[in-house]
Amino acid sequence: MKTVFDKATRDQLITRINSLNENSKAEWGKMNIYQMLKHCTLAEELYLGYSTHKRAFLGRLIGKMALKGMIKDETPMSRNAPTSPHFIVAETSGDIEAQKKRWIALTEEYAGFDKPEFVHWFFGKMTREQLGQFVYKHTDHHLRQFGA
Repeated sequence: MKTVFDKATRDQLITRINSLNENSKAEWGKMNIYQMLKHCTLAEELYLGYSTHKRAFLGRLIGKMALKGMIKDETPMSRNAPTSPHFIVAETSGDIEAQKKRWIALTEEYAGFDKPEFVHWFFGKMTREQLGQFVYKHTDHHLRQFGA
């Protein structure tokens, strides 16, 4: 199972992030390229501990089961998966290159990630291993969304 904690996997993700540009179009979903980049930087900030979000009620009920289903194998995340309102980006334009650089810098921070567990807003407590797999899948999901 791929994980963002593996250097080769991180390097592949960064190469894919670098391939995005202002002409990148979504193959599905509602976000444009700027919104997706900003969404992903907001998500990385949460996963790395720069921000926190209150647990979702539905997540308290089914979060653990949903996480197990999501990271049980290499199957990519499904299209149009729901997200928290905290990660919905309303502004439709901004500095695409700055967002790419921020996302890459945050992705590189996983090399030094040393927290044994993490509390996700929907899934709840996650081990380091689960977080690494989930972050990979989330990143891959949005890169595939934009053909990268």
